[in-house]
Amino acid sequence: MDSNTLFSDQLSRGLKLMGMTVAPEQQQLLVNYLCLFEKWNKAYNLSAIREREHMVSRHLLDSLVVAPHLRGENFIDVGTGGGLPGIPLSILWPEKKFTLLDANGKKTRFLFQVKTELKLTNVTIENRRVEEFVPVQKFDGVISRAFASLSDMVQGCHQLLLPEGRFWALKGVYPTDELSALEKHYNVEACHRLDVPGCDGERHLLELSAGPQ
Repeated sequence: MDSNTLFSDQLSRGLKLMGMTVAPEQQQLLVNYLCLFEKWNKAYNLSAIREREHMVSRHLLDSLVVAPHLRGENFIDVGTGGGLPGIPLSILWPEKKFTLLDANGKKTRFLFQVKTELKLTNVTIENRRVEEFVPVQKFDGVISRAFASLSDMVQGCHQLLLPEGRFWALKGVYPTDELSALEKHYNVEACHRLDVPGCDGERHLLELSAGPQ
């Protein structure tokens, strides 16, 4: 079975299990993205996951599962790597804006290729360290999938958020130690336990806000 067919079948089944309705043309864009990811991963080392059978669950579904919990119109995905979760979310929500930031030039070259081939007009790519990035317009949400500890995330990204904005951190097991290391003015607004078809182990989405210091 070729990658396109395998990815399409797995994605359709996974979305149904998650109770998500995604238009056929968006599903095809998600599959096209994953085919590009698989091709470029061989040379650019975008991910340690190389088994085709695991790519839909670990990359697409694990990104899309956060969608019901996010609020806002303008997001930044910090340490996006190969575009996770920013690219799948930008395909799901073409009306929202996504900035994908990563310091690795190889990975951002891949992202420029994805943006061009898939015609993702709602995506902006920044090849720089987060500490050096001062946006013209601040964001409703900072999303991080594998960027850093919670403490490093909020300290490195605080300048990116609107006052009412949120940090959204994708984690595995519930990060008790990381939460205890946060400065007191950061508040945990919610913790969502996530169920990703095809993924073993725990997944959590932490929603944090910054109060007055």
